[in-house]
Amino acid sequence: MGANMTSIGFIGLGIMGRPMAGQLIRGGHALFLHSRRGVPQELLEQGGKACSSPKEVAQNTDAIITMLPDTPDVERVLFGENGVVQGLTAGKIIMDMSSISPTETRKFAARINQLGCDYVDAPVSGGDIGAKNATLTIMVGATETVFQKVKPVLELLGKNITLIGDNGAGQTCKIANQIIVALTIEAVGEALLFASKAGADPVKVRRALMGGFAASRVLEVHGERMIKRTFEPGFRIELHQKDLNLALSSARELGVSLPNTAATQELFNACSAYGGAKLDSSALVQALEKLANHEIH
Repeated sequence: MGANMTSIGFIGLGIMGRPMAGQLIRGGHALFLHSRRGVPQELLEQGGKACSSPKEVAQNTDAIITMLPDTPDVERVLFGENGVVQGLTAGKIIMDMSSISPTETRKFAARINQLGCDYVDAPVSGGDIGAKNATLTIMVGATETVFQKVKPVLELLGKNITLIGDNGAGQTCKIANQIIVALTIEAVGEALLFASKAGADPVKVRRALMGGFAASRVLEVHGERMIKRTFEPGFRIELHQKDLNLALSSARELGVSLPNTAATQELFNACSAYGGAKLDSSALVQALEKLANHEIH
């Protein structure tokens, strides 16, 4: 990667960004940090440097990573007042690891390329656990050349790193991921609810299913959360709603029907109506429980 990649900017230090930035510091990089809520003390203690704006982050680094909630947040950080673009000089790399619109990603990339800089979309899967353990799955949209440049950095954050295609392809892959995860959470919720209502022990049902064809990471992690009623996030329902919204609006642009994605989104909407937007997406089961008038136990 060469000496020029030793300093990295990191903007957005939430549930995912905070542990990811920590991994990069431990990997030997000098980190310049910015977060709207302020830079967490633990990262400063590890040697991270706080910056007052995205512009200041960009001025001090050759590669700038963003890890933000939604498309407008990325646009604001990159192109808004005191944004990243104001601190860029030719040859720098912007790597957005948020999960945002593939269409807007391609537009952002074009604007960054016009400034003589490279753009990478590298959304992740694996949640807060994956971020803390550096086992994230990373789906990349970039040219092969730029991918090879950023790969050593990505290897500090994740295990399964795949170049999917050009800019936007990483985000498209992430949407596909979120469709499978959401629909699997819904399926696990229905199955455990059914078992519990029928009088079977959901703990034993889940254990049995983990050894068969129904086994999945969702049954393992989210199934346990449903049984134990541990719904602190993880990954918030409101963010999963945002991702399914991207899926459904992109599908409409493409003329594709995603009937069960739409149905699962309605269950998330019901959770939100009941005040559950900030809970972990496994709390989707609560909407099913209200429909069944039965709680898993």
